Amino acid sequence: MPRFTMTRPYALEVSPKTLRKVIVAAAIGNFVEWFDFAIYGFLATTIAQQFFPSGDASAALLKTFAVFAVAFAFRPLGGIFFGMLGDRIGRKRTLAMTILLMAGATTLIGVLPTYAAIGVLAPILLTLIRCAQGFSAGGEYAGACAYLMEHAPHDKRAWYGSFLPVSTFSAFAAAAVVAYAFEASLSAQTMADWGWRLPFLIAAPLGLVGLYMRSKLDETPAFKAVAQEHAVAHSPLKETLRNHGAAICCLGAFVSLTALSFYMFTTYFATYLQVAGGLSRATALLVSLIALIFAAAICPLAGLYSDRVGRRVTVFTACVLLMVAVYPSFLMASSGGFAASVIGVMLLATGAVLCGVVTAALLSETFPTRTRYTASAITYNMAYTLFGGTAQLVATWLITTTGSNLSPAFYLIAVALLALVGGLALPETSRISLHEVPAGDEGVGLLESAL
Repeated sequence: MPRFTMTRPYALEVSPKTLRKVIVAAAIGNFVEWFDFAIYGFLATTIAQQFFPSGDASAALLKTFAVFAVAFAFRPLGGIFFGMLGDRIGRKRTLAMTILLMAGATTLIGVLPTYAAIGVLAPILLTLIRCAQGFSAGGEYAGACAYLMEHAPHDKRAWYGSFLPVSTFSAFAAAAVVAYAFEASLSAQTMADWGWRLPFLIAAPLGLVGLYMRSKLDETPAFKAVAQEHAVAHSPLKETLRNHGAAICCLGAFVSLTALSFYMFTTYFATYLQVAGGLSRATALLVSLIALIFAAAICPLAGLYSDRVGRRVTVFTACVLLMVAVYPSFLMASSGGFAASVIGVMLLATGAVLCGVVTAALLSETFPTRTRYTASAITYNMAYTLFGGTAQLVATWLITTTGSNLSPAFYLIAVALLALVGGLALPETSRISLHEVPAGDEGVGLLESAL
């Protein structure tokens, strides 16, 4: 990387009251985004029946998960589009756009005709709408992280940032509650006829709430400082690729584990508990709900841990914990026992939480303000596309191919080794400033500053 000119630090003064508003607004918007995205995963088996009718239930489920994976292919595109927009016009307006697009797309799924009504056009339209969801999600999480981190005190970034994973896990928990409530209160026939639509239709009012919250936000102090210095990146994508390729590769390797562990326990395990453990759909959703509430509860503890020991130690802890816990986690989840299944999913959730919390901090700490949104969105979404969006598809394929219900555990261990190498290649960034304003036209790469 080239050396840049000296920078002038920007004095950050954010009152506790303002910081609380920032956390609530960012977290609520993120909650709405991920509730909409999660409900598809929890209703996967029902969606398979409605849009991919087949005599082979496994084939229909594979097609449903394939549509889930295809949507992730649009996340990098959304990340590039909204990332460049966020680095040019600011975080606030860009985040309002992402939530509006997500809520609209999810509502459309709720009114979409099924295969029985319009034939092959139904799964085609479902795929297109899911792609719109993926495009929107591509600009959401990295932008929300940047918005929150650019307000947070430098010595407590992981703790404040942990409330974004809290909102994400809470969104999945809420989606599980809604899915479980419908499964428990409606007959199988009613659920197939119209009950599956209602969770998607909830997206409309939730989206309006999230849009209102984000419209009340102020722009971040860091971005305003860059704008005041007329140092906003004219070509954030070009600048990102030219200056931050190594950081993207290293951080992306670690985020791959974040993505895989997250989707393994949040959405895939609801299916795994049914297929491998023989649990009913309602019971499987209840197990997932308990694990999600547990995950949301321990996020702030993970943030405190990361702020105390640093990012590199947290990366090491998360990778080793997942490698050690994943095999017994899958073993207990396939046992068919309720208590064993809960403990098994919690084991996986603990490692996933550590990964998610430190990722939220690293996404912003690794890149400079002027290209932070673009660079972090590319990194995050490429990893989630390759390893998160395909998690359910690969896990189902591995079990079908090998005949072993434990084969996905070895896949996660392999990815954890990759993540460990990439994560430890990053410098320690837990105490660096995110609020340096370029003195000239060049930005200062935080990775280089740390080195």
